[in-house]
Amino acid sequence: MGILVNYFWGGKDAGFFGVFQLVTLPILGCHLLCFLYWVFKGSKWALASLFVMGLSYYVFGNFYKGGQDAKSKEGDFTVMSYNAMGFNRFDQINMPHAGDSISAFIIEKSPDIVCLQEHARSRKKQLMQYRYLSETPRNSSRSIQAIFSKYPIIGRGSLNLPESTNNIIFADVAINNDTIRVYNVHLESFKIVPNDTDISSKASEKVYQRIKSTITTQRRQAKLLREHISASPFSALVCGDFNNTQFSRVFRLVSEGMEDSFQVMGNGMGKTYSVKGVPLRIDYILAENRFEFLGHWNYEKKYSDHEPVMARVSLRPNEKTIH
Repeated sequence: MGILVNYFWGGKDAGFFGVFQLVTLPILGCHLLCFLYWVFKGSKWALASLFVMGLSYYVFGNFYKGGQDAKSKEGDFTVMSYNAMGFNRFDQINMPHAGDSISAFIIEKSPDIVCLQEHARSRKKQLMQYRYLSETPRNSSRSIQAIFSKYPIIGRGSLNLPESTNNIIFADVAINNDTIRVYNVHLESFKIVPNDTDISSKASEKVYQRIKSTITTQRRQAKLLREHISASPFSALVCGDFNNTQFSRVFRLVSEGMEDSFQVMGNGMGKTYSVKGVPLRIDYILAENRFEFLGHWNYEKKYSDHEPVMARVSLRPNEKTIH
């Protein structure tokens, strides 16, 4: 079974199976409905849908979580990840003052560390509670990212992903006489606007090839991130918009050897993004095993096309970190 999983999800060219990952959740939903229907009818076909759902659980793990009460420990801290869509500066969301609402929401929740993708530099004056900031350099042509922190940032950098306007930045944050490395990840975007009127085979093939190409790029970016984490002297906390689901090889590459805050402490399906009403989880907070997740929250805020996530984290005794 492991060989089959590696073949279909780990090959150099994912092809159909790479695209299939994006619609895994709706397909599983259909199987659940079929299972309930066949059970009601007393049909043995219910076993087929049950087998598919069981196989999916084996391959992907749990994609629905029962709620757990958040805990706290001395010295713990909170971290938020949010694709702010430029604080709606181009009015993509039909909501007055959506950008101000994003800032107000961050101030209200007051996480100790905030990782913003598609940041707007002008908004940092609204977030003056954060003394420390690392953001995409002004002379960069990449989409703007930022890491705000209440703790001192003593080092920073960028992975400068090749042939992409998206990027990964990082900040070395001094917390409680210790140092961690926080990665703010924004993997390659699909850049596809759904078109209900053009369903020709030529247009469909173009979209299919675009998705394949993007997934291939995301995998290269994920591998670069893993290499950077492996070489880091500090334990890593990874936040961001992966632009792919938890069913994908991209997520599996990045999360290898890490814990997922939603899988540990989340509730429900963990939706952070929707496509035509289909809920997707594409925004994450991951951490190496030196960290312990004490809480996870999804927030159904419509100020951006993404919804924010936040986790409470504590540090286990030092193994990797250099003082």
